[in-house]
Amino acid sequence: MRAIKRVLVVDDSKLQRKLLTIALKKWGFQVEEAESGAQALRMAAARRPDLVLSDWMMPGMSGLELCKQFREMDGENYSYFILLTSKSDKEEVALGLDSGADDFLSKPVDNNELRARITAGERLIEMQRNMVQVNRALSETLGELQQLYDNIDSDLKEAKKLQQSLVKERFRALPVGDLSLMLRSSGHVGGDLVGYFEAGSQHIGLYALDVSGHGISSALMTARLAGYLSSAAPDQNVALYKNDQGEFVPRAPDEVVADLNNLVLGEMETEHYFTLLLAFVELKTGHMVLSQAGHPHPAIQRATGKIEMIGTGGFPVGLLSDVVFEKFELTLARGDRILILSDGVTECPGPDGTMLDEDGLTSLMYDLSATRGPAFLEALIWRLTEFNGSADFPDDVSAILFEYQGLDAT
Repeated sequence: MRAIKRVLVVDDSKLQRKLLTIALKKWGFQVEEAESGAQALRMAAARRPDLVLSDWMMPGMSGLELCKQFREMDGENYSYFILLTSKSDKEEVALGLDSGADDFLSKPVDNNELRARITAGERLIEMQRNMVQVNRALSETLGELQQLYDNIDSDLKEAKKLQQSLVKERFRALPVGDLSLMLRSSGHVGGDLVGYFEAGSQHIGLYALDVSGHGISSALMTARLAGYLSSAAPDQNVALYKNDQGEFVPRAPDEVVADLNNLVLGEMETEHYFTLLLAFVELKTGHMVLSQAGHPHPAIQRATGKIEMIGTGGFPVGLLSDVVFEKFELTLARGDRILILSDGVTECPGPDGTMLDEDGLTSLMYDLSATRGPAFLEALIWRLTEFNGSADFPDDVSAILFEYQGLDAT
């Protein structure tokens, strides 16, 4: 299909119009004639031509002014514009190009040259129309991608709400002290999770885990692991067992971590692994039994302000089979507190790439010694933001703060 079908010939000379029209019709073009620029604009507005052949010098509106106004008219398809002129001065030619002309023909017009210029114009118009089609298809594709992105973004926002809902309570006042939790994903969803569950009448269980990677797959695994440490369904919580009195009580935390390791390697088809810190607090005495599986060392801040990093390190869960996990013990006295956090805190980088690490955390905790509960965790985020130079952390940040006051706390 030829790119140029309709031609508009504009010339105040009837003879010149006829000579051009005869040749154009002979070549198979549909031709319309206009004797002035104003008439040409009206005809073009009613039916846009593919090619305009216009004399430069005409009374009233010149071919140059016609070209300018024609280019200002809206039109999806490009029209080729050839000025017919006896002018050959370079400045005049440049002026015509600036006005929107595509080509020039000297008068009197040679038909062979005219045919060659029209053929060149057809190639340009064909390329332009192909480009319009490509751009239209690209625009439609981008629109579809934007819609897809908006749908995904909406789903991720809902997923974030669901993940955040896994931490149902961010603060709980216990008879023996206060428990504060914080979960902040670096993206919509992340691989961190913190939580607690009742472990009989005498104990409370605390856990913090960090699934490798980021995004949806990590979040899905996090949600599944939350079910294994459920506070709502103690019969499904792998960290509890029912004693002879029918009460759910704590299992040895190192055995729980070993069972989770076997479960991940044997039943979950995933490349993910996770770090974990599982702890049981005896409410009456403040005695804690913990197991650390690759998670950062918990930080103990004594009532005196002294800070201790404690733990055995250990291997992450789901990384290697036949790993022996260990447990360790500590005791919180009245006024002591324990901070269990993810590596998103200690490995938070500063502007120069230097990580906060345990020394930076220790300094931070000293500065915030008088800050308690959720306010401490909020201050922790502010201090990390100052250290990082941005509130957009490269990794998820999560923490549990348990402040022990003993049974006789007022």
